[in-house]
Amino acid sequence: MLDIPSPVRVDVETLLAAQNHLGVCDAIEQYAPVGKPNAMTAPHFPKVAGIDSTVPPPAHTVAPASPAPAPPSSPAAPGALIQDRLAGWVSDLTTLHELTERLARTATLDDALHEVLRAGAALVGARRGLLALEPADGLGPDTVVGLGLARADLGHLETVPRGATSYGKILDRADPGDEPEVHADLLAEDGLDPRHREVAARLGYAASFALPLATTAAGLLGAAVWLYDEPAEPVERQRHLVGLYTRYATEHLARLLELERTRAKSRTIAEELLPSRLPRVAGVQLAARHRTGPRGGGDWYDALPLPEGALGLAVGSVTGSGASAVAAMGRLRASLRAYAVMEGEDPVAVLSDLELLLRLTEPARSATALFAYCEPALRKIVLAGAGHSPPLVIGERRTEFIETSLSAPLGMLACWEAPSVEFSPEPGETVLLYTDGLLHRTGDAMDRAFARLHAAAAGVPRTIRDDPGAIADHVLHTVLPDGLDAADSDEDVVLLAARFE
Repeated sequence: MLDIPSPVRVDVETLLAAQNHLGVCDAIEQYAPVGKPNAMTAPHFPKVAGIDSTVPPPAHTVAPASPAPAPPSSPAAPGALIQDRLAGWVSDLTTLHELTERLARTATLDDALHEVLRAGAALVGARRGLLALEPADGLGPDTVVGLGLARADLGHLETVPRGATSYGKILDRADPGDEPEVHADLLAEDGLDPRHREVAARLGYAASFALPLATTAAGLLGAAVWLYDEPAEPVERQRHLVGLYTRYATEHLARLLELERTRAKSRTIAEELLPSRLPRVAGVQLAARHRTGPRGGGDWYDALPLPEGALGLAVGSVTGSGASAVAAMGRLRASLRAYAVMEGEDPVAVLSDLELLLRLTEPARSATALFAYCEPALRKIVLAGAGHSPPLVIGERRTEFIETSLSAPLGMLACWEAPSVEFSPEPGETVLLYTDGLLHRTGDAMDRAFARLHAAAAGVPRTIRDDPGAIADHVLHTVLPDGLDAADSDEDVVLLAARFE
């Protein structure tokens, strides 16, 4: 029996009414006992009336039966009722805390969308659902993600007229508000769209519950829909909990959406500062691959036709990340192109001029760079590097790194200078230039990363050795398997492949 201190008077009818009108924290604060309960008589609140987020939701959901009240004549009835209510509030508060903590740990918009669907399904007792992200400002991104729905299932749902779907009705409202779209028995509704009825029968859902995802600052972001296998709808307590959760989740989604847009803009700017297409030069085939980190980085590449049929190849990396690094990268690349046109046959002079410019205009930055002056007709290459990784030659008879002089990055010394290296690729060999991000993304020590790169280049299949783009793809996916080449990383990746005929 609950031990209630004498100074506390509890109005049971007020407590019952508060269940549906007070938030979890407010209710606990208003009706919690005053003072410290005795250690022997303090109640322990079992998780009996809440929702355990760690347990998968059932396949079918109906309104749970209300606990039978104690007989009026029983002297323990008021205490047991209070204990049940307090246990429910504590359990609900714990569940919301766990779900919001799990959502807060998501770092990408896609992960957050899927987490919102999973958490909402646990709160309303559904097994499947979908979330349509469609920001009202029209700036995107627009996407639909599903829970327990395959891509083909989402395709079937998209064939239903937009105005007949729960999420379409919410997204097309003049004022989305926070009112849900509830269809407790879809197949029994007289005005249901025939195509909607057909798709619901095909996918096997009979009811739906949808909520708008909107904030005061960002406006309407989208709508979440949860689907039931049998006629059902959430009870009032479930609606209250999922409403609290989605209000927090929408704020989190709005922050991630803004971050995603900023990252997309940085990637676009970085891509625009790089060559839109590679030049065509007789005697050589070119291909490039570029992966930009989420914050935008300073890795770059270039291929520049030079007088007398020559070709200039360059790769480099500027320290830092974000918009300032991208801008610095653009300035250095443009400057190197100018120096290459004037004195490209001397790579050391090109990098010396670039180093002087960097010290004068970007004194707080350093950069690595590699510039190669190529004469395809003679299959002759003269190159110089400043703190950059050595190129790799890939051919039928050899796969080896080109020995370059060890030198400091640009901007690290008062005056940079290093000797150039000359070599001649054989017909059919490919010279691969790359940035350090390819090695850093492996997570290995540098010696092991170099060994992995060498093994990937040596294992290029014979069938693709005539295609520099296929060689670059093979190396990229072999050195960075399991999607590491496309995953979010602070490291940019650049590969520039030149196959000599």
